[in-house]
Amino acid sequence: MVKLNPSTGIITVCLLISLLLTGCGEKQLSNVEYGIQNQILYYGNGDEPKSLDPHLTTGSPDNNIIMNLFEGLISKNPATLEPTPGVAEFWTISEDGRVYTFQLRKNARWSNGEPLTAKDFVYSWRRALTPSVPNAYAYMMFGIEGAEDFYNGKIKDFSRVGVKALSAHELQVTLNNPAHYFLQLLDHHSYYPVHGPTLEKFGGMNDPTSKWILPGNLVGNGPFVLKSWEINKVIELVKSETYWDRDAVKLRAVHFFPIEDQQAEERAFRSGQIHLTNTPQMDIEKIQTYREKNPDVLRMVPTYSSYYYEFNVNRKPLDDARVRRAFALAVDRALITERVTKGGEVVSFNFVPPDPSGYQPQVYWHEDIAEAQRLLAEAGYPDGNGFPVFSLLYNTHDNHQKVALAVQQMLKKISTSILSWKIKNGKSTWPRERTWSTT
Repeated sequence: MVKLNPSTGIITVCLLISLLLTGCGEKQLSNVEYGIQNQILYYGNGDEPKSLDPHLTTGSPDNNIIMNLFEGLISKNPATLEPTPGVAEFWTISEDGRVYTFQLRKNARWSNGEPLTAKDFVYSWRRALTPSVPNAYAYMMFGIEGAEDFYNGKIKDFSRVGVKALSAHELQVTLNNPAHYFLQLLDHHSYYPVHGPTLEKFGGMNDPTSKWILPGNLVGNGPFVLKSWEINKVIELVKSETYWDRDAVKLRAVHFFPIEDQQAEERAFRSGQIHLTNTPQMDIEKIQTYREKNPDVLRMVPTYSSYYYEFNVNRKPLDDARVRRAFALAVDRALITERVTKGGEVVSFNFVPPDPSGYQPQVYWHEDIAEAQRLLAEAGYPDGNGFPVFSLLYNTHDNHQKVALAVQQMLKKISTSILSWKIKNGKSTWPRERTWSTT
């Protein structure tokens, strides 16, 4: 993933852009210049967030904001990603690796000044596991004893789930089995605490349309609080005065701009309107230009994510595993990363990516044209003959279109027929639909 001038975290952001601030009298300052003078970060955030509710959202633009409004038991070291204390000041783990006991900070506060207690985490995790709450990440808690059964309605009493408030500042979590990665999970927003009294005031924990996340209503426990939210314009956060580590927070405010178009976002950066960009990847054609002419403001930041296409297995002929595997074997992943995306991405042969500490996943996929052709013929489509029309949906990001074009060319290798495509209606709304057919 490529970003312009990213930070290691909004709290400890270091602005690397170099500006000459002159005393020109009437000269109007750009956002970047004004922000540097007044400790305000202007952040290109890609899309308008779907929600600021930690238990309802799934998108990165949402998380970029939420991680500044809330804090979990654990944080991560920005350099090593090792678990570091968050709301939990320290913790102990039982000899069998199943029981974690967290000591919460006694100076941890909600943004309204109320103490943050272990019961707040019990309430929050119960909400995250409540079946009527559309939490897409509930499964991340299934390692906790009884959590999956509660989510599936097999048990109704949450006290049977392995989450206990032993005292106001002591939280005990019991797992089904030892899991060395459990601490890493606690930094995810699905584990963040939410303020129960505020949720109950605005409809209760089960209301997905609750107004508790709006300015003036939202009560969080993170380093910033929500000041304003103008849809499709800007979301403004200001420094929290109740955050336990507020002296370490140097920024006074953060402004998030939902600039969906990657070229518009890059122009905003170049013109001094934002300090950094946050599109999933900068426009491919501009990467080399920044590398050559302005490398000081270009940062290539690794992120744990996988880029893949999904098949609709309920439609023929994609219900045939041989067809799906043939398509997978036709894709030259190295060629895509080297010639198309060109942002330093790592070729993926597994959903689990390589780890900097040395883990290398098993190779499941590779390019094998001969085997792909054999599978396609075995499925009843020798050289692609008789293969019906199928469509590929992708969003409006220009880089996705370039990848789709590359994949189209690769599929030609397993078929002597000509694969043609068109974008239905010629519209650039999300999602775009590319139709491929054999002729």
